Amino acid sequence: MGHAWRSEPGWPNKRTSIDTIMAIPRNKPIDWIGASFKDLCDDEIFPEDARRAAGYQLRKVQRGDDPDDWKPFDEVGAGTKEIRIKQTDSAFRVMYVAKFEDAIYVLHCFKNKSQKTSQKDKDLSAQRYRDMMSTRSK
Repeated sequence: MGHAWRSEPGWPNKRTSIDTIMAIPRNKPIDWIGASFKDLCDDEIFPEDARRAAGYQLRKVQRGDDPDDWKPFDEVGAGTKEIRIKQTDSAFRVMYVAKFEDAIYVLHCFKNKSQKTSQKDKDLSAQRYRDMMSTRSK
């Protein structure tokens, strides 16, 4: 009787992972720039429900999918996107860059106080984008 594994050249062997066989995409790691992770974990900025929603949306990005609600934010830096999380009485944002193969870079996590992203949050995200780019080029 035949075996479950073929022995022809190029065919997976017993050491081949199931991810490779099924072509399951690997999750990109997340690099947190500046205080972005600290801010996401701060209950004053991101309550637990918003934090869970942000985590779920970032997980989608790690798998190569788009978040449920996002918009491009190239004015911060090329390839920057903003995840928008709406709660009953508040809105939260996660600025990130996922255009590189090695990682997803989370630039800034914050509570949005109006429909429009504040200049302060844009400036902080842009500074962290520049910091990330200078670190990547080393």
